[in-house]
Amino acid sequence: MANLVYKRVSTDQQSTARQDLVLAEAGIEDPIVFEEDPGTSSRLHPLQRPKFRELLTYARPGDTVHISEMFRLVRGNQHILDVLEVLHRDQLALRIHDGAFSAMDLTARHPRTGELQSTVKFMVQTLAAAGELQRDLQRELTYDGLRAAEAKGAKGGRRPAVAAAQTADVRTAYLEGRSIAALARDHGVSRGAIRTAVADLLPDHTDSEEGPPVPELPVTLDMPGKVADYLRTTELEPAERAALDQGVTVRRGQGYTLRVSAVPAVHRQLLARCQPLDGGQGLPAVPAQRKARREYENRVSALAP
Repeated sequence: MANLVYKRVSTDQQSTARQDLVLAEAGIEDPIVFEEDPGTSSRLHPLQRPKFRELLTYARPGDTVHISEMFRLVRGNQHILDVLEVLHRDQLALRIHDGAFSAMDLTARHPRTGELQSTVKFMVQTLAAAGELQRDLQRELTYDGLRAAEAKGAKGGRRPAVAAAQTADVRTAYLEGRSIAALARDHGVSRGAIRTAVADLLPDHTDSEEGPPVPELPVTLDMPGKVADYLRTTELEPAERAALDQGVTVRRGQGYTLRVSAVPAVHRQLLARCQPLDGGQGLPAVPAQRKARREYENRVSALAP
């Protein structure tokens, strides 16, 4: 029987040092390690993460999955229940070596029905809700801190590659005939940063004599939380990311919806981004996520073209 070790960190600035220590102290014999690429978000459903899917493909009945702590593998109540269902189906054991779940046999089933023991399910739901509450509180405190910093004049986001004090010099040098490539070398920045600084001086830049077109009016739609969780882990266009980041969370029982205000075109783009939740392209379809996507699809489809 094989010992399959799963490791993951949330950002590429983090390391697996703590996980390595916990797993080393556990004395796992002949571990076979599956480690996600750095920065694999916990919001991405475990069954859709490349290395965990590889682990499940490799595993055979009777093998044991080892993790340092539960939230290296799952995020939230539904993730846990989905993973436990798959492990039970594939006859795999789960061993957690640190944290609140380490003292529990999460694979315990009723001897006659074969369903997850009610006490185990209750504890899983309770501890998962507590962990989710802790993360939400941290996110709220971070948001409040950013707002406080903005009130004092600090600005968030990526700093411009060309410092404000140097912008005038860059523009003057460009007008005097200095090339974009040469300016980029002089200031140690990318050519794109120089183009941004001199955008209105470029030959193909023209000011429209006509007024700007009337923009589409934003529409507010409720996006199911499972759709929002998936989209936060997906590469988005700036307008799509801004709409998602500015959404308002509305709690609904143990889940939530994200109230997103955006023009209809952005809603349609976001809907297209979450197409993988329906399954296909080698990804397993998670019923709860597929249902959530179709709820959002129904709301977007109701918008006027």
